[in-house]
Amino acid sequence: MLQIGDQVPEFSLSADGDKAVSSASLKGTRFVLYFYPKDDTPGCTTQACSFRDNLPAFNAVSIQIFGVSADSGAAHDKFVKKFGLNFPLISDPSRALIEGMGVWVEKSMYGKKYMGIARATFVIDAAGKIEKLWEKVTPAGHAEQVLAYLAGETDAPGKKPVTKKAVTKKPASKTVKKAL
Repeated sequence: MLQIGDQVPEFSLSADGDKAVSSASLKGTRFVLYFYPKDDTPGCTTQACSFRDNLPAFNAVSIQIFGVSADSGAAHDKFVKKFGLNFPLISDPSRALIEGMGVWVEKSMYGKKYMGIARATFVIDAAGKIEKLWEKVTPAGHAEQVLAYLAGETDAPGKKPVTKKAVTKKPASKTVKKAL
């Protein structure tokens, strides 16, 4: 998997609605690429709907969101329509970008090994380099983590930073007996 500081490979792929997305067209902008295994599956739907619901906040910090899978454009079109997704889904059936980013990996389920897409998210800077990376993403709450990073927060939204407090010894308490 590519790491922070690595250059994103050049790409030119189609997205839902017969749109085209390329690294050249995104040059000079900061954006998010999130990779997911398959359209209209439980985890992928949770993740996509979370990005959908948070899109106004991403727009407020001038960040475009792109979901990427090996699904066809037709599958993306159905997924977008079914869940009202409001950002582009890039179709990469040849896995050129998926493999180029290093997210085509060996997986295991019930002892069976197979190849598939590792759920990962990348923030790409204006120069086309990886600025931030999340590996082994948990779909629920992930869009909020990405948004918190982009907003300059270091902790998850709604959580205060963890700080260690000095331990002070409390005086021994007196035992109180109840009157019968």
